Amino acid sequence: MSQIFHRSLNTLSKISIFGTIFIIAALTWVFSILNRATYITQVHVARQQPVPFSHQHHVGGLGLDCRYCHSSVEESSFAGMPPTKTCMNCHSQIWSNSPMLKPVRDSYNFGIPIAWTRVNNLPGFVYFDHSIHINRGVGCETCHGRVDLMPLTWKAQPLQMEWCLDCHRQPERFLRPRKYVFTMGYQPPIDQIAIGEKLAKDYHIRSTWLLTSCSTCHR
Repeated sequence: MSQIFHRSLNTLSKISIFGTIFIIAALTWVFSILNRATYITQVHVARQQPVPFSHQHHVGGLGLDCRYCHSSVEESSFAGMPPTKTCMNCHSQIWSNSPMLKPVRDSYNFGIPIAWTRVNNLPGFVYFDHSIHINRGVGCETCHGRVDLMPLTWKAQPLQMEWCLDCHRQPERFLRPRKYVFTMGYQPPIDQIAIGEKLAKDYHIRSTWLLTSCSTCHR
């Protein structure tokens, strides 16, 4: 039987197969790079807010505790946003006529909540509970960064699955005593791994297998 296809098509088919594999690999690499880019993650990008609230001033300068504004963080999945009344506890007496704080006064006087722009946001298919992490010794700054140094709030970590799993695989690298959870700039007194492993046992941290199980975050 005579040959139907020219022998050169053997080479062409090999080039096509390997070329397709190369293109797919290249596109995957480009996608992974873009997925980590600041344009996508918005890390270190300060968000514009109705009122230019400064954590640097309130936390770093005045020493306000995180729980003063985020009052439900120890017992709820949601850290909570402060009602305007919390702001007015001070600003009815301090800077009470400041033009910059007019949106705060209007919110309080007319009962309309301030429309803050969310900085840290997770997809709807991800389950995250602040109280679990707080009560297991994960510090605020582990996820949110040194907010006491932020004149305007920005996202400190990408909060992508890759980043979360990095902690869930080795939680001992990030744990701290509960009394230091809200402390900015915490430094462990001894080797972090040693104290982290002890805290993992004391706080009954689940096994790596359970922490990295799909159902832990996707319920």
